[in-house]
Amino acid sequence: MKALILKGKNQPLELGTTDKPEPKTEMVLVKITAAALNHRDVWIQKGLYAGLKFPIILGSDGSGVVEDTGDNVDRELIGKEVIINPSIGWGDDENVQSKNYKILGLPDDGTFAEYVVVPKQNVAPKPPHLNFYEAAALPLAGLTAWRALFTRAECKKGDKVLITGIGGGVALFAMQFALAAQASVFVTSSSDKKIEKAIHLGASGGVNYTKENWDKNLLEQHGMFDIIIDSAAGKDFSKLIDLAKPGGKIVCFGGTAGNIIDLSPQKIFWKQLSILGSTMGSPKDFNNMLSFVNQHLIRPIIDIVFPLERGQHAMDRMSNKEQFGKIVLQVHQ
Repeated sequence: MKALILKGKNQPLELGTTDKPEPKTEMVLVKITAAALNHRDVWIQKGLYAGLKFPIILGSDGSGVVEDTGDNVDRELIGKEVIINPSIGWGDDENVQSKNYKILGLPDDGTFAEYVVVPKQNVAPKPPHLNFYEAAALPLAGLTAWRALFTRAECKKGDKVLITGIGGGVALFAMQFALAAQASVFVTSSSDKKIEKAIHLGASGGVNYTKENWDKNLLEQHGMFDIIIDSAAGKDFSKLIDLAKPGGKIVCFGGTAGNIIDLSPQKIFWKQLSILGSTMGSPKDFNNMLSFVNQHLIRPIIDIVFPLERGQHAMDRMSNKEQFGKIVLQVHQ
């Protein structure tokens, strides 16, 4: 089969051929129609991720058709249009993933290929209102956004939500989900154009975090927030403490800006703040996310679709932070 293969740190994705995988018991073989990129793929390529192994087929997100099963029990799955839940082996505790937890695309080969094998419980019916490209864009980012916004922050109607770094997949899903839940949403970005796009999609306002006193300006213009969803951390995280309402919740699901510094414990305890970590999500989270997407007919925002052979161009676009929405690879037509 054709696949994009990463052979080492800082190496380009190479289109090559490899053996078509065979499903074992309790597994299914999915013929991939579309796959989507995540920042995780970029970090792995740059060697900035734990548990690296090479060669590896990246890709956590995918949609397609079940072609085969590893036993005769689930033959009714063959021919079904599905999306893949990349969150594998969560475990029995809804509060935290198990020690055996892993994400598709490392250590196991992922979706940047014509075929992939996954546990049968990790496929779900493709939402009927979505095409394969939109469906491929949903799983990892949608699941991460869902858990951060609803399972951890318990977002509800009327909440005032701030989402940092709008333009990335998780941030956009968090915005779409919050708006569907009838919360008001504000955003930050380093791009005025991305802020304008977010407002066009329903955000109430936003600020450019590269500008001086962005946090003070946001506070003066829009006040404090019930919920803040952040993917950056870094030196600006302390500013989120001032932007949070007393009793507010700050959820961190990434650290692209580095370690958190200069936090004031006095502000945290006096304001009764909750600072919450969040990673991916459980099968329950995934099913709830899918139900919500189906109920509200939410459509993922697609930045651009590349053919599989232009996979490295897709990675470059993500690495350069040029995207607004999900970058998708067309694998099969």
